[in-house]
Parts: sequence; structure tokens; C-alpha cells
Amino acid sequence: MSIIKEFKDFAIKGNAIDMAVGIVVGASFNKIINSLVNDVIMPPIGMLIGGVDFKNLVITLKAETLTEAAVNLRYGQFINNIIDFLIVAFSIFIVIKGINILKRKQPEQSKKEA
Repeated sequence: MSIIKEFKDFAIKGNAIDMAVGIVVGASFNKIINSLVNDVIMPPIGMLIGGVDFKNLVITLKAETLTEAAVNLRYGQFINNIIDFLIVAFSIFIVIKGINILKRKQPEQSKKEA
């Protein structure tokens, strides 16, 4: 079997198409979550802790010189990424929980109809 035919068979399968759709939707969802974290959640948290912008929280490991850039440990961005992950994980949990509830209701409805 030629590699082109194998690729065509793979690309046309429903699973590959479903995966592609999932990746595109996931990328869009990622933009929404990043905006939620950076534009909605982090500003009030920063305000509550004294006007700190988490993106600016850094530890300078090596100062900038005329020939070299500074080496910074950007732990504030890391905090943003942790919050981002928790929001995504919680959102996925809620969606899967909703799907599981719907799956449980479908067999109950078919029993009532019989």
C-alpha cells in the first residue's frame, strides 16, 4: 500500500476528522481561557494584593548588561499558567460531568417509554 493511499485512508476516517475539529475548537477555547485568566481573573487578584501585575513578577538571576539580556525567572507568568490550567481542567470536568448526566438520563427515558 502506498504512503499516499495510507494517508488518504487515515485522513478520511471519522476519528481523524473528529480529532482535527477537536484541535481547532481546543485552540479557540484556549484563547478564551487565556483572556479569562489575564483580563478578568488576574486584575482583581492583583488589585487585592496591592496592585501587583502577575506578569511582572520576576526574579532577576542575571542583570542586563550592554552585551547581554537579563536572565529572569518569571514566576508570575507561571502563576498565570497554573490558574489557566485549573480553569481549563475545571471546565472540562464540568462538560464531562454534564455528558455523563445526559448519558444516564437516556437509558432511563428508554425504560419509561417501553
